[in-house]
This record gives sequence, C-alpha cells and structure tokens, in this order.
Amino acid sequence: MPSVPADLAAFLVEAKRRTYAGLDEDATVATPLLVGSKQLEHRAPPYAYRDIYFGMGFFVGQETVSQDDRVIWSMSYSGGARAEIADRDGFLAIYKFLRQALLAVRVEEPFRGPRLFEQADMIYRNDVEGGLDRFHGVETISRQNGAVLYELRYSGGLLR
Repeated sequence: MPSVPADLAAFLVEAKRRTYAGLDEDATVATPLLVGSKQLEHRAPPYAYRDIYFGMGFFVGQETVSQDDRVIWSMSYSGGARAEIADRDGFLAIYKFLRQALLAVRVEEPFRGPRLFEQADMIYRNDVEGGLDRFHGVETISRQNGAVLYELRYSGGLLR
C-alpha cells in the first residue's frame, strides 16, 4: 500500500477551503473539462486539486489531487437535498449551511466537514471510517427536530 505524503492532508484542507466551501461559484473554472459540469481548482505545487460535479438538488462528483501531473488521490461522492425539497430557496439555505460545515474541515479527517457541526436550527453530521489511504463516509444535514434535509455518501483514497 502506498504511503500517504505527509503534507497531503494539509493541502486538501487548504484546497477545500479555497474552492466550494469558501468561494462556491467564485472558484468555478470558466470552461470545465466536461460539458455541463461545475469544475473547481486549486494549485499549490507540487499538488493540484480538481473537483468536478454535476447537478444541484442531487449531485454527483469527483475530487482528485495530482502530484507532478499524476493523480495520486481521489474521492467520489453523490447526494443532495431530499427529493421533497424542491424550491430554490430551500436548496440555497441547505447548501449555505453545508459550506459553513465544510469550512470546518480538519487535517485529521480532511474528507468533508467535521464529525459534528451545529448552527441555528441545523445539524451537520459526518460519519467516516478509514484514513486518507482508503475511506468511506456519510454526511447528513437535519433540523434540530430530526427531520433529514440532505444526505451525501463518499469514498476514496490513494491510487496505486
């Protein structure tokens, strides 16, 4: 099994904070590689981060980290707001809260957000197993009363 570069976790945290979590649309590449996708990028040599996803209410995507032009790490994800949440304002409130949770990403688990994040009447939970070399998890957003608003599943690790 390949060893995890010592600075990969710190780079991932920086990349996530400088793309979707911190800048959202302002980090989007004007001409994405895949037509119809959103593409976000961050570079800090020797690493380059790319996040490409499709959709909004329900979305699917993949993050990659390249080192010297070779992809060494990847994470795929899919999920989104519950199907009964159909209005744009509902989506925007959920995803604004999600970005706040994702800004709290930690170097110890740089996959999505922290294990628990609460703000106003929403709760973000992230249940993850594994390390940077191989992991999988589920994140949810719910109201204080327990009503689930959003769910996402993710997995990934070092490529070999």
